[in-house]
Amino acid sequence: MDNISVSKNLRNQLSLLILVRHGKSLWNVENRFTGWTDISLSNDGIKEAEIAALEILDNKINIDNAYSSIFNRAIKTGEIILNKSNHEFVKLEKDWRLNERHYGDLQGLNKDETAAKFGKEKVFQWRRSFKTKPPLLEKKDQQKQLENPLFKNIPKSRIPLGESLEETVNRVKEFCNEILFNKLEEEKNILIAAHGNSIRALIKIIKNKSEKETEKLEIQTGKPIIFKYKNKVFTKFK
Repeated sequence: MDNISVSKNLRNQLSLLILVRHGKSLWNVENRFTGWTDISLSNDGIKEAEIAALEILDNKINIDNAYSSIFNRAIKTGEIILNKSNHEFVKLEKDWRLNERHYGDLQGLNKDETAAKFGKEKVFQWRRSFKTKPPLLEKKDQQKQLENPLFKNIPKSRIPLGESLEETVNRVKEFCNEILFNKLEEEKNILIAAHGNSIRALIKIIKNKSEKETEKLEIQTGKPIIFKYKNKVFTKFK
């Protein structure tokens, strides 16, 4: 597996992109599929976000713009990082295209119990395969999802019932083309607080990773992943 984590002095770089998977959530602790369920950070997750802020502060990184998904666990992570790194004046903008992959009917289920029921190989395919969707949300839950006020600003036709990693990449790519790349071209340092799969998607896009490489990426909770951006090229800071 390809574990990515970076910690270096990052002063005097043209543009920086700082990716942080949200701190450990309550359902991460319980080993449950979360997806588009709005779950809060655990106490450990709050501490992880605070440590991430210290890393940014220690490296004297100035954040110009910050973005998160619409879910509490990512928003809270972003807010903690901004506040604890002396960037409380930076507005955290929410964009649903940075949401976690939608895990369909798996949402809320314990991962180990699901693997015991359906087999480890099948569940791993649902979790990590680039093109395979999980079982879709059941009809009884579909209307409830459409009526969720958290999703009121998302076109109803775009609210998924379950997503492949490929579909997650496609919506994250929209965010990159409309917002991220323009900000980096303006020589802005960008913080994104998001999720395991939306960060996999971001790394695939900016580093042109293959589908197999993307499936194997391991993204730690609460650990900043920092890239330099110059002349339309992203390089991991080592």
